[in-house]
Amino acid sequence: MQSQKTIRFLDDIRAGIEQGLQDVVAPTSEGQLYDALRYALNGKGKRIRPTLTMLSGTMVGADHEALHDAALAIEIFHSFTLIHDDIMDNSELRRGRETIHVKWDVSTAILVGDLMLGMSFDLLTRSEPSRMGEILRLHSDTVRIVCEGQIMDMQFESSTDVSVDDYLFMIDQKTGRLISASLEIGALFGQVSDQSLRQLSLLGRDMGRAFQIQDDLLDLTANDSRWGKNIGGDLLCGKKTFLLASAIEQATGDELIWWVDIVASGKLAVGDVYLARERLESLGVLEAARSTVLSYSDSAQAIIAELPDSEARLALASLMESLKERRY
Repeated sequence: MQSQKTIRFLDDIRAGIEQGLQDVVAPTSEGQLYDALRYALNGKGKRIRPTLTMLSGTMVGADHEALHDAALAIEIFHSFTLIHDDIMDNSELRRGRETIHVKWDVSTAILVGDLMLGMSFDLLTRSEPSRMGEILRLHSDTVRIVCEGQIMDMQFESSTDVSVDDYLFMIDQKTGRLISASLEIGALFGQVSDQSLRQLSLLGRDMGRAFQIQDDLLDLTANDSRWGKNIGGDLLCGKKTFLLASAIEQATGDELIWWVDIVASGKLAVGDVYLARERLESLGVLEAARSTVLSYSDSAQAIIAELPDSEARLALASLMESLKERRY
C-alpha cells in the first residue's frame, strides 16, 4: 500500500518530468519537424524510466537540476526508440494515438527520432558530474545494446523456434538495458559505489523482465481502455513473446503444429484470438507468465531492500509494486 507521502513524492517527480518535456523544445522552434517532436513528447506515457533516474540519483545525493536533465534525456531517448520501433512494426497506434509516421510520414518520423537521440546526449552533458565519462559511455553502450535487441526481435519474426531463454536474452537487451541504464545514470550523478551500480544493473534486468512479460500478458488480457492497443495484437502478427515461446515449448503433437504453423507464422485469424487464449490457459502458459512476473518482481524488491534507506527507496519499492499490479 502506497503512503500518501510516497504518492505525493512520485507525483511531484512525474509532474516535473512532464513540465520538463514541455519546456525542452524552444517556442521559437517551428515547422513540421518540431510539431512532430512536440507531439511525441506529449504522449503522456508512464514516465517510468525517468522516474527511476530521479529516484536512484536522489538516493545518492545527486544535484537535482542535473538529475532532472538526465531524467529528461532518458525519456527522450526512450521515446526515440518507440518512434523507430513503430516504423519497423508498421504500428498505427501508440498510447491510443496515431503514431508519428502515420500522422505525418515515415521520413518525418525517422528525423524526429534522430533529433531526439541527439537531444538525449545534449541533456546529459548540461552539467559536469565527476563521472561524466562513465555516464556517456553507459549511454552510448545502451544505444548499441538496445539496437542489438531490436534487430534480434526483428529476426525472431521469421523464426518459429524462439525459446523462452532466447526471448529473455532479447528483452534483457531491448527493455532491461534501458531500465538498468536509467537507474545507473541517475546514480552516477551522485556518490555511488561500484557495488551499488552492479545492484542497480541487476535491478533493471529484473524490472525489465517483469515489465515486459506483464506487457505480453496485457496484450491478451487487458480490459482497461487506457491500454490503447488491440487485444491479441501480438498473436495476430506472430510476434514472439513470452506467451508464444512458452506455448511452443509446452505443446506437443497437433497442438504444437497449430502454434508453429498458424500462430508463429502470423496466420491467426482475428476471430481466433480467444481460442488462442483458451489454449494458452490449457497449457498453463498464462499462469506461468503470471508466476514469472511475480518471481522477477520479488527479486527486484529484494535488491531494492538492500539500497540506501531513504524516501526515494520507499518510492522505488512502491513503484515496483505498482508495475507488478498494472492493468494497462
